[in-house]
Amino acid sequence: MQPMQEQIEALFDNPPEQYQPDHFALFASFRDALNRGLVRAAEPDAAAPSGWRVNAWVKKGILLGFRMGTLVDMSIDASRQPWFDRSTWPVRRLSPADGVRIVPGGSSIRDGVYLGRGVTCMPPMYINTGAWVDEGTMVDSHALVGSCAQVGKRCHISAAAQIGGVLEPVGALPVIIEDEVLVGGNCGVYEGTVVKRRAVLGAGVILTRSTPVYDLVRGVIHSATEDQPLVIPEEAVVVAGSRAVSRGVGKDWGISLYTPVIVKYRDSKTDARLQLEDFLR
Repeated sequence: MQPMQEQIEALFDNPPEQYQPDHFALFASFRDALNRGLVRAAEPDAAAPSGWRVNAWVKKGILLGFRMGTLVDMSIDASRQPWFDRSTWPVRRLSPADGVRIVPGGSSIRDGVYLGRGVTCMPPMYINTGAWVDEGTMVDSHALVGSCAQVGKRCHISAAAQIGGVLEPVGALPVIIEDEVLVGGNCGVYEGTVVKRRAVLGAGVILTRSTPVYDLVRGVIHSATEDQPLVIPEEAVVVAGSRAVSRGVGKDWGISLYTPVIVKYRDSKTDARLQLEDFLR
């Protein structure tokens, strides 16, 4: 992929006055590579503190597509459901041979998304370009997988959960959901947070760079730094909690602020409850 990387970066850094047919051919090859999982916005890296590294050139390629595209009519029925978007980013084409279930009811998957075999999409849900959703994962109703988000194998992104997109700046790590993670209903994971393997996020948990996570089991506070994202440890069970305001009128008024709390790590009881999800796939 080195020649493609060099060409994408050169075209991104030195845009021409007008894009030529060979530029569109390059972008079409790049988009196909995204669909096939040959390139991705971020990938595992054991040498990185978070276990992941961003591929900035891939994010440049995605942004390049927005630059190159023109606004076109993509409507299935222009009078009932008009769609207008960049010509370079149509809806992802799939067939039964891809082994992906898209249950009828208004879901949408943009081109440039990798979908592993056995992925289930419950309506209505949305997966944005540059995302990676690995095999056996379920994206439930009203859920969002944002641009460049990386979701591992056999995850459940529950109803109304939001996996935020991080397309810019190009050097910023996108949201990472590793293998066998359960993201509960109405959760929000944003700003490059990394949720490690087999973690469980209880309903309503919100994770951002500015959100400290209190680990009651290990007696530590997990938080992002200037250089590193928030990382939720493997097998952590996180629930929505609160902490009391300790000074000023907030203390006088008895106000508490939202905070996520790790209350346990996965055990046999947790796993037994999660096995019920297998019957939905």
